[in-house]
Amino acid sequence: MIHTAACLIIGDEVLGGINLKRIEVIADDEAEIGEAARRMSEKYDFVVTSGGIGPTHDDITYQSIGKAFGLELKLHEDALRRMKSLSKPHPSQPNFSWEEPSPALEAKLRMIRLPIDGSRDERDQVLFVDEALWVPINVVNGNVHILPGIPRLFVQLLDGLKPRLVPRLTDPEGEGVYRMLFSTPMAESQVAAYLTELAAKAEPKGVKVGSYPRWGHKRNTVTLVGRDKAFMESLIPEIEENVEGVKVDKEEDADPSDDEDLES
Repeated sequence: MIHTAACLIIGDEVLGGINLKRIEVIADDEAEIGEAARRMSEKYDFVVTSGGIGPTHDDITYQSIGKAFGLELKLHEDALRRMKSLSKPHPSQPNFSWEEPSPALEAKLRMIRLPIDGSRDERDQVLFVDEALWVPINVVNGNVHILPGIPRLFVQLLDGLKPRLVPRLTDPEGEGVYRMLFSTPMAESQVAAYLTELAAKAEPKGVKVGSYPRWGHKRNTVTLVGRDKAFMESLIPEIEENVEGVKVDKEEDADPSDDEDLES
């Protein structure tokens, strides 16, 4: 019998100069949320959470992270002012009032009771990065950024955070990170041994070797990602020879016109 499940996403990624080191998907569980937030806050410079900040009983991100860091929840007055100004009454709540206590009002206020650290400047803990939104980014312990789980809002707020984030990056535009693509007609299993040898040679130089199957196409992709451009360029002839491929700008550049499945 299957009662529980987990999803572990594995891979090396570089996002605009930030090395994305870990992705976790966890349940609406106070202990799990708190443990993950504290662990990531201690280990990484910049942490983002997504989800669990809505109006219902299972939206427990604020309280869980607050508890993990020993912080009380505080009704944020500026967030309340913005909520009143920018949110529209739902058609199912024609008689809703901001002045009269009600379950609906309490549910709304739940979304702006935020964990606040009295020893830190509140302006650094509650960020309003988009004037069209009342939703704040709550920053806990200086590096845990709490965002909504709705994809559109998540992206909008993260974009709004960029002006504060970019000056802190060691490589703001990711210009120091180079990525090379090689298109090969060979199956992954056929080039696996060579790629293992190549990875061992590239690792000391800080260069990652990757391999990606392209289902439905005749060609697969081998990648190099790193900062040592000269070393990476020196590997081009060797790689092209060993994978019987060619360096390309885009994966599809070397595709033939009629594609078919390629075994991996």
